[in-house]
Amino acid sequence: MKDLSVIIVNYNVSYFLEQCLLSVRKAVRGLNAEVFVVDNNSVDGSVEMVRRRFPEVILFANQDNLGFSKANNQAIRQAKGKYVLLLNPDTVVEEDTFTRCFSYMEQHPEAGALGVKMMDGAGKFLPESKRGLPTPWVAFSKVFGLAAMFPKSALFNQYHLGHLAHDQTHAIDILAGAFMFMRSEALQKVGLLDETFFMYGEDIDLSYRVKQGGYQVIYFPETRIIHYKGESTRKTSVNYVFMFYRAMMIFAEKHFSGRQARVYSFLIRLAIYLRALLAIVARGVKALLPLLLDGLCLGLGLFAGAQMLDLPMPALQSKTWITYFVVWLGAALFSGAYDPPTRLYRLVRGMLVGSILIMAFSNVTNAGFTQKKHLLVGVLVGLAAMTGWRLFWHWTQFGHWRFGEPKVKRIAVVGSQKEVTRAGALLKQAGAHAPVAQFEPQYTAHDLQQIKEVIQIHRINEVIFCGKDLAVSQIIEWMVQIHNSSLEFKILPENSAYIIGSSSKNTRGDYYALHIEVNLLNPYHVRNKMVLNSLMSVGLLLLSPVLIWQIPEKKQFFKNCLASLVGLYHWVGLKATATADTRPAILSPADQGRKKGATDATARQMEVVYAKDYTAWTDLSIVLKNLSRLGRSV
Repeated sequence: MKDLSVIIVNYNVSYFLEQCLLSVRKAVRGLNAEVFVVDNNSVDGSVEMVRRRFPEVILFANQDNLGFSKANNQAIRQAKGKYVLLLNPDTVVEEDTFTRCFSYMEQHPEAGALGVKMMDGAGKFLPESKRGLPTPWVAFSKVFGLAAMFPKSALFNQYHLGHLAHDQTHAIDILAGAFMFMRSEALQKVGLLDETFFMYGEDIDLSYRVKQGGYQVIYFPETRIIHYKGESTRKTSVNYVFMFYRAMMIFAEKHFSGRQARVYSFLIRLAIYLRALLAIVARGVKALLPLLLDGLCLGLGLFAGAQMLDLPMPALQSKTWITYFVVWLGAALFSGAYDPPTRLYRLVRGMLVGSILIMAFSNVTNAGFTQKKHLLVGVLVGLAAMTGWRLFWHWTQFGHWRFGEPKVKRIAVVGSQKEVTRAGALLKQAGAHAPVAQFEPQYTAHDLQQIKEVIQIHRINEVIFCGKDLAVSQIIEWMVQIHNSSLEFKILPENSAYIIGSSSKNTRGDYYALHIEVNLLNPYHVRNKMVLNSLMSVGLLLLSPVLIWQIPEKKQFFKNCLASLVGLYHWVGLKATATADTRPAILSPADQGRKKGATDATARQMEVVYAKDYTAWTDLSIVLKNLSRLGRSV
């Protein structure tokens, strides 16, 4: 029997996984351990990276995304350790994390599962390190904001056990799935992860069953880990809301009964509708606010134009103006005026195209010279106002007036001269700012004070730690000691091509790497693809009396046309590299060649090229070459 089995489930986070495994490699020293990586059909080279850099790892390369529970169970059934650790790939563990946890569990046979103190990428404590059982009252307090209003209250914030000290060991109810150090004997007794949970909730269920099995669940803060993503990275998405609360419903139906189950069910359903509504409203407001501001600017411009030309006010109240506003704002939208990063020429181009269309319309309707002059003055004044609010917003976000340029990074690199040079080269290759300062630690008590002085003197807003030269425990300690709201941290792992970090638990972990432009993700091309998809559907329906005779699956063809018309399907899209969020596609880039039935590897490669170099003409070309196959099922 081995001392420890470490299990990491990965899905498309190769850069995080690499850093995690480097820290695990150091942390298992002194233990007879085995490390499993279960990859859920990643398409980012994760499997190849593990095989190349970590030959000691036992790798499961799944051909489908099995979800968190099934993937973990897949490795647990093969594990030989006295203890099993479920570890997220977006974590970094200290060098003594595993030995400290192992020693505690050996000394406390009553402990069945253990979690540690988790810090986010900015060095701040993550409250989900310790959680209470989500009973109806706990759920009510969290859903309706009482936990956030009274974070230290034992009554209102039982969800995160805010009344318990962060730096003391406690018996708790629930561990976070990012780090669950469990006794194999306990798992054999209470069972493995419940595979009904695809994502979210399985950690709550397993922690609860461990306690029901007569074991203690322990919060152990004597060692720390970095957890980049915190609780979640997309809590504002409607999909997250439904997935998370669906998991809570499964938990309630499984473990509660009678009146308690009904109350819990009511609260959870209420939470689903409230959170989903808030998510939809928030996204809608965020998307519409720039359009509304521009509409207001155009209105002010037209009002100013009327004053300058001494026109009567009723002229501004005509219903024709609504059409003008729609044309102007629609032209700006399709010109990319609202796509990040902000580019002033897109706005000017959109206003120019919109004005040309409106002038053409005015000629058809025999509008007078005065009205055309009013339109011209109005759009010029409105354009100035639109530029003004964009400049102000850009300055509040980035601290300068230059459109398209992000916040100036003032980077300091902490490490040996060799690693500092390597970090500078990676930053240059990635198109990022070069370091303005460096610090080579002397490994004395004065290092921390000197780092603080470097940050202050050079006005540093990002610190990169070199993982080859510094222990994870040292990096975490310095992050905790020097973090502030304007400072970000990243880590350059040993022999890695990525520099990894995250500014808070609510933002996705990011990284510096070689910049590759993917056209398929560009908002401009996304809109073009959407419009082309609908136009092709209309054209195919109009031509269906002729086309239908060469399409074997006639009923499915009409279904595809209608589904593509309203945006449910893509005529051409990703299949071999599709994820759960990918819209179903009828054809794929693999259909553009003469040879049919391309291998999976070839199809993946073709889809990568398609995504990178995508244009609307690519879709049109593939559809024209495959008219007889337009009746395929998705």
